Amino acid sequence: MSREYLKKAAEISVSSSQDVRNTVMSILDEIETGREEAALRYAQKFDKYDGAAVVTKDEIAQAAAKVPQKLKDDIRFAHDNVRRFAERQLATLGDVEYEVVPGFTAGQKSIPVRCAGAYVPGGRYSHVASAIMTVTTAKVAGCEHITVCSPPRPGVGVNPAILYTADLCGADAILAMGGVQGVASMAFGLFGMPPADILVGPGNQFVAEAKRALFGRVGIDMFAGPTDSLILADASADAEVVAADLVGQAEHGYNSPVWLVTNDKALAERVLARVPELIAELPEPNRDSAAKAWADLGEVILCDSREEMAATSDEYAPEHLTVQAEDLDWWLGRLKCYGSLFLGEETTVAYGDKAAGTNHVLPTSGAARYTGGLSVHKYMKIVTWQRATREGSRPVAEATARISRLEGMEGHARTADIRLRKYFPSTDFDLSAAE
Repeated sequence: MSREYLKKAAEISVSSSQDVRNTVMSILDEIETGREEAALRYAQKFDKYDGAAVVTKDEIAQAAAKVPQKLKDDIRFAHDNVRRFAERQLATLGDVEYEVVPGFTAGQKSIPVRCAGAYVPGGRYSHVASAIMTVTTAKVAGCEHITVCSPPRPGVGVNPAILYTADLCGADAILAMGGVQGVASMAFGLFGMPPADILVGPGNQFVAEAKRALFGRVGIDMFAGPTDSLILADASADAEVVAADLVGQAEHGYNSPVWLVTNDKALAERVLARVPELIAELPEPNRDSAAKAWADLGEVILCDSREEMAATSDEYAPEHLTVQAEDLDWWLGRLKCYGSLFLGEETTVAYGDKAAGTNHVLPTSGAARYTGGLSVHKYMKIVTWQRATREGSRPVAEATARISRLEGMEGHARTADIRLRKYFPSTDFDLSAAE
């Protein structure tokens, strides 16, 4: 494969995450032992907040009154789109019942987890959209209880728009608590909440590490790293739009890579010239974040053909993948590794991030090679069952006994033997290990 890097990411040394891991484990251990008292102590230390942990209905109502009506309308619009799309996803999951052999029936059921814990960031950015994405999908999936936690601001509490959104989307309880202490409170079932069966939602490196540490005891949506985005563009693309989309995603943070893959050098050169200009027009602190991300992690890759472009994209396996090129159906059929795909100039990553209906909690750091993003399916357990008549169980029992003995698992074999002797006492079976 022939690639020319017109701009290549700098070689950045990655510092060890062991300090973060040790800090997170220490906090989790202390909160699990000290329960609510320890969680509140960490909330005072890190959130600088000494208010009540559980947000009351009155406080939610007061917060809703502070949200402008136009913003409420926009939030309801986004919530409705996400809800309806999630309902269509849920409809793809059906219970299955199949007669494997005559008289022996196997089945599948989809059962939602009982309690979901959703982390909604509220620090540098107040992620109203994250509340929509995580809570709405859990509600549609049928979770019995949904707990939300979000970092409060000192002396103020949780952002009013986040409170309004979480309540609208179906949260049963909201904790004014961020960071590891918020994640731990949901996982351990503190402040009168049921323990979460799954933890979802984006967060900083400490939140991500807490979810990683708790995985196994609880489910999680995914191991999340910094957000990343890739644009595939040919000569038909508008360089101004491509540049704006790259900058829009670079503002996520200094460690958020953005990539342009193209087969048109003239387009690439126009984008390379325009991106720094657009970054310079951003307000602070967005400008510094985008500038750092573009300088250190931004890449522009020139390929010979659209097939080479697609292969390059699949290798990167981006979280967000935008195609601004001709023949969109070809790209839809060809591309294999991405978290969410945005086909054509008429849509963009920000649409998916905020209001279009697809979920914005997506695999990062190449994880799109093996997993998709958050959906109602993440809240569902796909379980199986079986039932048989005595005649139906006979061939299964015979095969089970012989395979078990071949494997050296005599106890397994005898559970089949006892049924065959009970149901067919006059039959002589050859249940020795298969040769």
